[in-house]
Amino acid sequence: MSPNPQSAERPLRRALVFGGGGVLGGTWAVGALSAWEQATGLQAKDVDIMVGTSAGSVLASLVACGVSTDELITHYRDEHVQTGPLAGYEWDPDRATGGHRPGIPKLRGPGSPALIRSSLRQLGQLPATTVLSAFLPEGGRSLDRVGHLIDAVTPFGEWSNHGNLWVVAMDYADGHRVVFGRPGAPVAPLASAVMASCAIPGWFAPVDIDGRSYVDGGAVSATSVDVVAHSGLDEVYVIAPMISFDMDSPTGIQARLERRWRSQVTKVCRDEMALVRAAGARVYALGPGREDLEAIGANLMDSSRRRLVLDTSLRTSTNAWKAEFAEQLAG
Repeated sequence: MSPNPQSAERPLRRALVFGGGGVLGGTWAVGALSAWEQATGLQAKDVDIMVGTSAGSVLASLVACGVSTDELITHYRDEHVQTGPLAGYEWDPDRATGGHRPGIPKLRGPGSPALIRSSLRQLGQLPATTVLSAFLPEGGRSLDRVGHLIDAVTPFGEWSNHGNLWVVAMDYADGHRVVFGRPGAPVAPLASAVMASCAIPGWFAPVDIDGRSYVDGGAVSATSVDVVAHSGLDEVYVIAPMISFDMDSPTGIQARLERRWRSQVTKVCRDEMALVRAAGARVYALGPGREDLEAIGANLMDSSRRRLVLDTSLRTSTNAWKAEFAEQLAG
């Protein structure tokens, strides 16, 4: 059951935040979501706000458009889904993401000279990942197939039936975070917003929405937990593939570099969660543990490991959630 039973006076307001993490991170998150539903007795589709960044925007959108957790597990195992919005949909993750390595970039200089100029005007104010993304060449791969997946489950081709599905991307001209779906944000079809949220600089081409270019929201924050800080929430649950509170110690250089980066992402996420807690909400977060990290490896885009990662997450996440609830309730 939920760690905080519903108040007799009013229902608790809850949010689910799905962080980015590439193909394997999104796959791990499916197992973590399934375990969350089992541990809390809640259903993801019933939360008041759903936030997705990068790969997390795909998962959040599928849930918000009515795809059940069981259907997600089938889909992420690359098996045929027989029920729900994904029934009969053919999906090839390698074709959708262009493989486990970036394609040949468009070698025409930095991807965003405008963002370089903006970062010079805001010295020290933008995250290092935001500034770095400006200098990377424009990615050569397309996210059209990801957009097609979202279109296939989206009612009327516009947005989801969920009242508060928020998709995080970054404006590639000024480095500001844009939360599509939130009141006051630019209006966009859901498929376009998700493609923008997933457009890793240097890997995928930026996505144009009404004359402005957008890229992966992870260039600002891999989790963006803080976007819900002032939303009047009681509970916020974070499923973040790029954070880890219990890391392994790999020997390979690539994996060690990945873990170092993961430590930085975890620190940023902790700071974001502190902002949400300061606004009055309880925050619970889960990231991959040691066994999950071993299954994921060093390349988050290696789709050949999807089944291993999903099966591992389904096994490890239930106990991980129980431990998280116990730790947070103990203060």
